[in-house]
Amino acid sequence: MKQCSFVLAILTLLMPSIANADPLRVFILAGQSNMQGHAHVRTFEHIGMDPATKPLLAEMQNADGSPRILEHVWISSVGCADGEQSGKLTTGFGASQNGPKIGPEYTFGITMEKFVDGPILLIKTSWGGKSLNTDFRSPSAGPYVFNETQLASFQKQRKDIAAIKADKEMATGVSYRLMIDHVKYVLSDIKRVVPSYDASQGYELSGFVWFQGWNDMVDASTYPNRDMPGGYDAYSDAMVHFIRDVRKDLNVPKLPFVIGVLGVGGPTSEYGPDQLRYKATHDNFRAAMAAPARLPEFQGNVTAVLAEKYWDRELSDAKAKENEINQKAKKIAKESQLSQSEERAMQEKMRTEGMTQRERVVLEKGISNLEFHYLGSAKILGGIGKGLAEAMAELNQLK
Repeated sequence: MKQCSFVLAILTLLMPSIANADPLRVFILAGQSNMQGHAHVRTFEHIGMDPATKPLLAEMQNADGSPRILEHVWISSVGCADGEQSGKLTTGFGASQNGPKIGPEYTFGITMEKFVDGPILLIKTSWGGKSLNTDFRSPSAGPYVFNETQLASFQKQRKDIAAIKADKEMATGVSYRLMIDHVKYVLSDIKRVVPSYDASQGYELSGFVWFQGWNDMVDASTYPNRDMPGGYDAYSDAMVHFIRDVRKDLNVPKLPFVIGVLGVGGPTSEYGPDQLRYKATHDNFRAAMAAPARLPEFQGNVTAVLAEKYWDRELSDAKAKENEINQKAKKIAKESQLSQSEERAMQEKMRTEGMTQRERVVLEKGISNLEFHYLGSAKILGGIGKGLAEAMAELNQLK
């Protein structure tokens, strides 16, 4: 009896700590190619070249320079590779082509780990080239409705309007349904992804991050008045329905929601002469993305993060200077009928003479993809991931 009493006493002492164990925090990350992420790990070094971001690099790497593996953050990701990718969060969960790469998930997890005492699970669903108006269109937004301009164009081109409408109906909402299905699949068997998960500890669906926009922004057909104020109102409306439907389908009425507002090119107030023709469109679209966060029903539970804040002006200016040099070299080569090898030699000479050493090193270390993929810069995407996490922590009132 004494032995049983002793065991009972030990269990009694342990019970409060078990009961107070933090539940698994689950965050959903969704969007298109920039949520996938095209920042190659070779661009990490560039983060350390700026004193302002050097501390972030220290959090991303071990002492020997290898990428950190987060021991308390797991991820399940679909859309970046042919099949599901899962495991402890580290590099390589960005777009799989020509990797390893990162998206916002890496620094999101690193940053969120500071705010959360217990384990974290990220569920990432991202597919390149997807729109909110069609692919991610949620149920309550209703069917995609072609505008009069589109219908007149189809008719003028003698296209089969009935077939076009049928194809659009088939495509509408496909990515939304895949996203919801994968989230529910992961949550139905968390231990499959997080081997240490204790069901008695439970989980809490703590937030949703949306980082998308490019395909809608460039869609002049769906948004024929995009250069005009209010030209992207339909995007805002679809976003409102999307938030409501995600919360309904996942049964979390006030699920914290962070909208990552498209920021390719940086603040439009800093646009150079070659970018000014895009300013109105970019301003209108960014305003439309952020608009839902201002609605009364979303106060305190939806917020917008301006990705433009994390754009690297030094990097893009160096790239613009390089492009200008290359164009001049091509023009001279054509006029002088130079061979390819002669053109390359001249181009390199002009680059050496026309750019500073810092500019050349920044380009070499900092870029791994195109501008619309945030230059494939880990510095830019790393900053965005950090900013998204900080906004999510604030919505969750985490300190």
